[in-house]
Amino acid sequence: MLALVPAGFEERERGDELELAAYTDGFVGARIARAFGSAQEADVPADWADRWRTFHQPVRVGPFWVGPSWEGAPLDAIAIVIDPGLAFGTGAHATTQLCLRFVAELRRGPLLDLGTGSGVLAVAAAKAGFAPVHAVDDDSLALDVARANAAHNGVAVETLLGDATSVPLPHVSAAVANIALPVVEVLASRVRARDLVTSGYLDVERPQLDGWTHVERRTLAGWAADRFRA
Repeated sequence: MLALVPAGFEERERGDELELAAYTDGFVGARIARAFGSAQEADVPADWADRWRTFHQPVRVGPFWVGPSWEGAPLDAIAIVIDPGLAFGTGAHATTQLCLRFVAELRRGPLLDLGTGSGVLAVAAAKAGFAPVHAVDDDSLALDVARANAAHNGVAVETLLGDATSVPLPHVSAAVANIALPVVEVLASRVRARDLVTSGYLDVERPQLDGWTHVERRTLAGWAADRFRA
């Protein structure tokens, strides 16, 4: 689904089933139907631009609280205020939560967020004391949202527009890649870091990363994240 709708989509539990919903045009709708065998289509309501707010609920992950600006954060948490808009990443997805838990435990220093989306991991790292924090994405809209979220949270995040599999990457102490497994495996050979946290894949999948030693795996709701050390 991410390959078909890279700007993001909604996940809704329907009993034992999981419904995936995306706002798109008829052309992409036809591609989704072909990919999944069938799909239901409906006209977009007039308030489509604000309907994502219904699905953006706050989450507590270790020391972090991640939520929208219209919710109140608890006083004992590191509050990450994220209004994702049209960029992927609210903090609610299992892979993001798994990455946040790992980030909270890493040794502080420079950090690289590969495929930052709305910037939730980059902002969380900056608020937790990592510096400098670099955020890379090939979507200019995503970087606009990430920069806005960083500014709203009062932290500095250095953004880089480009394909992380080809652009020069900074040398850091830790890197996070919450992307699809094939991309993770390509990026691992380019990352120069002591620690690498990877996610974005199911718990039945295991990344094969040359030159890295596997340290720990964690799973949540059918998804997985792994920590590696160089």
